Amino acid sequence: MSSFALGLYHLFSRFGGGLARRTLDRRIAAGKEDVERVGERMGVPGLPRPEGPLIWFHAASVGESLSILDLVRRLRMQRPNIHILVTTGTITSARLMAARLPEGAMHQFYPLDVLVAVRRFLDHWQPDVALWTESELWPTMLSELRNRKIPTVLINARMSQKSFRGWKWAPIAAQRIIGGFDLILAQDKDTAERLKQLGAKPATLHLSGSLKDSAAPLPHDEAERKRIAARLAGTQVWCAASTHPGEEEIAVDAHARVRLTHPGLILILVPRHPDRGPEIAERLTAQGWRVGLRSQGEKIGQEQAIYVADTLGELGLWYRIAPVSFIGGSLVDAGGHNPYEPAALGSAILNGPYVSNFTDAYGRLSMTGGARRVSNAASLAASVTELLSPDAAAAMATAAWDVASAGADTLDRVADRLAPLLDRIDT
Repeated sequence: MSSFALGLYHLFSRFGGGLARRTLDRRIAAGKEDVERVGERMGVPGLPRPEGPLIWFHAASVGESLSILDLVRRLRMQRPNIHILVTTGTITSARLMAARLPEGAMHQFYPLDVLVAVRRFLDHWQPDVALWTESELWPTMLSELRNRKIPTVLINARMSQKSFRGWKWAPIAAQRIIGGFDLILAQDKDTAERLKQLGAKPATLHLSGSLKDSAAPLPHDEAERKRIAARLAGTQVWCAASTHPGEEEIAVDAHARVRLTHPGLILILVPRHPDRGPEIAERLTAQGWRVGLRSQGEKIGQEQAIYVADTLGELGLWYRIAPVSFIGGSLVDAGGHNPYEPAALGSAILNGPYVSNFTDAYGRLSMTGGARRVSNAASLAASVTELLSPDAAAAMATAAWDVASAGADTLDRVADRLAPLLDRIDT
């Protein structure tokens, strides 16, 4: 986006309210918006603003919102006078936040980046500090925050080489947007260097590591885990987690190969978007597989070959049950998903080549033997077959846990960097 294009963007933002509403209508028709809360996307508040200081976190989707949960919980414990607002842009992340945000924190959908929605949102919520997560930067909102002299912080900042190349074509726009943050906490040295070249002020830029490295283990229902373990006694399982379209086919192909030597093996298939579960189950059933579908209340058991776990917030359960997990978004070009989640729960990690969202994490895990790259159904099947040996899976899981636990101080570093800014409003 050149400076000229940025000016056009702001011009559209000022007069684009009508088009924004039509866009929302199309998204509602496609099932991508919560109809009862769609007004929030135009800045109409769905909740009253509590009295007192308010910190606003924006996290684009599921991964980003989960990464800030521990920080939100810590701030609420350390600073009970401060309320916290979390915004996200997807229905799935909204459901997760509703289930997991602590008392004193609330969720709203992020408003579209048109001026009327942005101003309506800020007029109501009046945040004392705005914290943005990772890499989703909306020019109109950031400009309006600066106009109102509301401090802005970019935490868990991530800038891939591909994104950097795009930003370099618009140096003036990059400097205006990235250089406007009062504090930037970068995940890694490469990101810090790229942000500096794009206009981040050196005094505002610090290396913190990734909050995803230090997140607490995913929650689970221990009673349910014990029930499932009892049903699966003597049965081998593996998991394909957070899969995207195209990856289920690869995982199922690999599963068929492994079952030639392990005929009782069960695949726990966890689609990234749970609403795809029924369609996946129907397709697999038509192919002749014995399939269970969790959203329909079907229990996993030895009578099944594939169990589609299409419910929200249960990855912690499946990682605890499966000794081997393939992490999706990595055999298709979706950037991969968080490997520290299975690493913290004792599951050996397999991944494809597309892991740009977690390059450092997968690099460290691979170097220490905590993760292994696969490229297709054949290599996935070979790795799963090898790791069904308990000793092999345990050695790999231990190496992964060592790497994951080494990042546990990231949360401390982030909280310490935020403290001087929050001290000003915590009165």
